[in-house]
Amino acid sequence: MTMMTPPPLDQEEDEMLVPHSEFVEGPQPMEVTQAENATTAENHQVEDPPTSRFTWTIENFSRLNVKKHYSEVFFVGGFKWRILIFPKGNNVDHLSMYLDVADSASLPYGWSRYAQFSLSVINQIHNKYTIRKETQHQFNARESDWGFTSFMPLSELYDPTRGYLVNDTCIVEAEVAVRRVVDYWSYDSKKETGYVGLKNQGATCYMNSLLQTLYHIPYFRKAVYHMPTTENDMPSGSIPLALQSLLYKLQYSDSSVATKELTKSFGWDTYDSFMQHDVQELNRVLCEKLEDKMKGTVVEGTIQQLFEGHHMNYIECINVDYKSSRKESFYDLQLDVKGCRDVYASFDKYVEVERLEGDNKYHAEQYGLQDARKGVLFIDFPPVLQLQLKRFEYDFMRDTMVKINDRYEFPLQLDLDRDNGKYLSPDADRSVRNLYTLHSVLVHSGGVHGGHYYAFIRPTLSDQWYKFDDERVTKEDIKRALEEQYGGEEELPPANPGFNNTPFKFTKYSNAYMLVYIRESDKEKIICDVDEKDIAEHLRIRLKKEQEEKEHKKKEKAEAHLYTIIKVARQEDLTEQIGRVIYFDLVDHDKVRSFRIQKQLPFTIFKEEVAKEFGIPVQFQRFWLWAKRQNHTYRPNRPLTAQEEAQSVGQLREVSNKAHNAELKLFLEVETGTDLRLLPPPDKTKEDILLFFKLYDPAKEELRYVGRLFVKALGKPVEILTKLNEMAGFPPNEEIEIYEEIKFEPNVMCEHIDKKLTFRSSQLEDGDIICYQKSPLSENGNQFRYPDVPSFLEYVHNRQVVHFRALEKPKEDDFCLELSKLFTYDDVVERVAHHLGVDDPSKIRLTSHNCYSQQPKPQPIKYRGAEHLSDMLVHYNQTSDILYYEVLDIPLPELQGLKTLKVAFHHATKDEVVIHSIRLPKNSTVGDVINDLKTKVELSHPNAELRLIEVFYHKIYKIFPHHEKIENINDQYWTLRAEEIPEEEKNLGPHDRLIHVYHFMKDANQNQMVQNFGEPFFLVIHEGETLAEVKVRIQKKLQVPDEEFAKWKFAFLSLGRPEYLHDTDIVSSRFQRRDVYGAWEQYLGLEHADTAPKRSYTANQNRHTFEKPVKIYN
Repeated sequence: MTMMTPPPLDQEEDEMLVPHSEFVEGPQPMEVTQAENATTAENHQVEDPPTSRFTWTIENFSRLNVKKHYSEVFFVGGFKWRILIFPKGNNVDHLSMYLDVADSASLPYGWSRYAQFSLSVINQIHNKYTIRKETQHQFNARESDWGFTSFMPLSELYDPTRGYLVNDTCIVEAEVAVRRVVDYWSYDSKKETGYVGLKNQGATCYMNSLLQTLYHIPYFRKAVYHMPTTENDMPSGSIPLALQSLLYKLQYSDSSVATKELTKSFGWDTYDSFMQHDVQELNRVLCEKLEDKMKGTVVEGTIQQLFEGHHMNYIECINVDYKSSRKESFYDLQLDVKGCRDVYASFDKYVEVERLEGDNKYHAEQYGLQDARKGVLFIDFPPVLQLQLKRFEYDFMRDTMVKINDRYEFPLQLDLDRDNGKYLSPDADRSVRNLYTLHSVLVHSGGVHGGHYYAFIRPTLSDQWYKFDDERVTKEDIKRALEEQYGGEEELPPANPGFNNTPFKFTKYSNAYMLVYIRESDKEKIICDVDEKDIAEHLRIRLKKEQEEKEHKKKEKAEAHLYTIIKVARQEDLTEQIGRVIYFDLVDHDKVRSFRIQKQLPFTIFKEEVAKEFGIPVQFQRFWLWAKRQNHTYRPNRPLTAQEEAQSVGQLREVSNKAHNAELKLFLEVETGTDLRLLPPPDKTKEDILLFFKLYDPAKEELRYVGRLFVKALGKPVEILTKLNEMAGFPPNEEIEIYEEIKFEPNVMCEHIDKKLTFRSSQLEDGDIICYQKSPLSENGNQFRYPDVPSFLEYVHNRQVVHFRALEKPKEDDFCLELSKLFTYDDVVERVAHHLGVDDPSKIRLTSHNCYSQQPKPQPIKYRGAEHLSDMLVHYNQTSDILYYEVLDIPLPELQGLKTLKVAFHHATKDEVVIHSIRLPKNSTVGDVINDLKTKVELSHPNAELRLIEVFYHKIYKIFPHHEKIENINDQYWTLRAEEIPEEEKNLGPHDRLIHVYHFMKDANQNQMVQNFGEPFFLVIHEGETLAEVKVRIQKKLQVPDEEFAKWKFAFLSLGRPEYLHDTDIVSSRFQRRDVYGAWEQYLGLEHADTAPKRSYTANQNRHTFEKPVKIYN
């Protein structure tokens, strides 16, 4: 599974992997321009996997005047590749970048190649800010390029202060590993391994790998089978039944199993299935849900028996006799990967004793603040031990989640009694031997923004491992399941051994993410036998019936070429459908009786079949062929001839159907006399025309089918008026108007028929439809909404029920309105405003629906930005019936002329920051923002002056001049900060300097690299001033207590390198330039611990930032 595949999405997705051609037409060679200075790949021809890195240096980047730009060709695995970029975005405001098969046009039919690859834009100032995205794809003729439409925001790429574009040069890198392609479709997992896979619903590989792991814990499977369910339950509404059904199919099916019923039972919609969630979270939520559902049943407590362990959190005072402890249960353990070489190192870290001393003393009851030891020890471990590896963590510097691909080893046998039981608490039962054997390894392949999950499992704990990768199950050796999932880097031999080139290393994308161990002493109990007697009879019957139906369908599909489906429409179908199911044409062929007839059978045998089914003897049947007309209507065209009826069913289908589909559509004409007795079909000459009649009632706004008649071509409608009145139940001399229904796509055509002209003159022919109604009296003409047939058909054709949802609650329908697709923008907002009781319709803002993501589009509809309702509902080639609304506080045209900026105001004396939304006309200046802000904030004194600055990654990048226009200011990626200008800055002496001051600390995990944090600020330094004097002013400004401030260190930083200062150093001598320095050039650094409270969402460090929490609703 690659990330997600619904083709074009709106830009709300942070990340979408798509072939670029979904957005634009295919590659156009005339647009290709070679990079002037591109270095080619070091080409490695190495067995499994051939891997290479290609670096592409693109000069004069901002002056590239092409939509698409290709790199030169490089080779990996014997294949030709190139990078394709859209310098200005592929119809998005992001750089779009793809890996492209360079020679796809000339490759043989049916070619395919599979590659794992990453694409990067190098940060030429700080390499750690390089943006790198990884994925994998099976390339083929239809998808010969693959990658990221929204790789990185253009605003970030083109900002020279960010470091991605230096001297107008951009450096792009591709790392490609080519894998061997196995014939995916002919492979039979059951035959090869004895096991079957699970189908992927879009992005459910994370769930599939977990379900396979749980299935292969037989004790768990047995417990699920024993959960009480009844034959009246529906799998889509019952988690136990859906899970029972899924596990049964995994056990007894011959082909891969679908998970749709299970996700429906979770209460998930399609969009949830296209969201990649977190395995660990799903595991926890599912187990909790099952534990709850098992309560009060024979299997109550199974989840706890299998997965629940206990540990003890303790705090022990060193100098007094005081100890506090708390017992807690766990279903899984989260182990650190970073800084740990293996599972044992993680357990060591888990039970590491923390000393509480100095400022961090423990407050013990009766004893006050005390030095203490704090830690965790295990009371007992569960029979099935689930270890979640913390492969994802939050990077505060980058304000984003990152994946830890470090090497991390895990053993086949795990001994948690090692070193004399150092992980165990004094209360632990030492008679239990905590020796575990590895059962399964869940793997994540890819980056933080998605990727692929699969599992290595040894179901019976034998030496044979299996890889469960969605629908595919393969046998694997122990090396592939263990060592290759440790992560870290892999080294390839140099391409030219004679030259002094360094070995090429590449990060392994695939690594273990969750481990399941089973305790040796519980092995027999856990890996137990599960057979049919464990499965409730009603479930066996239901699932066997399902299986038989599936087999029957499969057989039908396999034999489809031997049969023809004949769909027979009758007068009764027309009566039943017209005015209820359909309004145009005569019948919906999918709702009529169909017959599956062997092609070689004579048509006469089919007629006998019809006689049996409908009770109409063969001699009273006449069949008409339907024809699709040029105007896209579908009507009975002519009766079958005697010669045609003598043919076989298969020959007849070919006569009727040029499109070669397997269906034959017929209309069965049956004549009845006045006494309702059947009559043989009348002779039909060229002069006889078969017409169908619909009656319209404007008072009831109702259209219904009333019958059919043969008329003479040279006859006139006036001659059949009495008959038409009789069919309608009107008096014989009722005045009626008649119309011909000609077509309805793309628009309705329904024309008045002159009753005095012949049918031939009115160009009527077999299969035509006449609609008629009572003649509207001129004075009553306006009393009906749709007084005549054409106006009613127009209404029916364009009516649209729209589901309106409040934009802040995008999952819930708020109300529905019946509108017309032809309504203008103004008509629609007026109806919505009226429904909501809003006086001014221009205060309604609408947003269209994205059919693929099932969410609102990111950009609302501009005022009168869509001509008709139909334009608002269309999304690429799909039409939706959902619109989102907001009620604004000012009219939309006025709002569109305004620019909204979020400005964080820092109070001069209080320690508070308030975010203000400033709304001003787009042509306003920064000065206008400041004046507006002054009316909203509390100033330290009435004449205080404000300034607006741009802060990014805890550094000040810019002070905005008052005359700068706000239209181009972007507050999406960085913070706009407003603050008072201190008095001392206004009166700078000739030798004073204004410098940047930033907080920083060194990251022990990143080679002591400097990491900035907190709020940066400006400071005036005077000539000859020592650090000791500057420190006094800084402490006063920041109001730091003496004890804390004494621990701070001060350094002069130039290009990220600290030079520590002593109290006697003259600070100004370091800052020679007079103007304010560029953000990373030179600043005074304050080194201390970051004690500010962390952002709330970092609590779950293992959740990707793009994820919604996993919820199981039912």
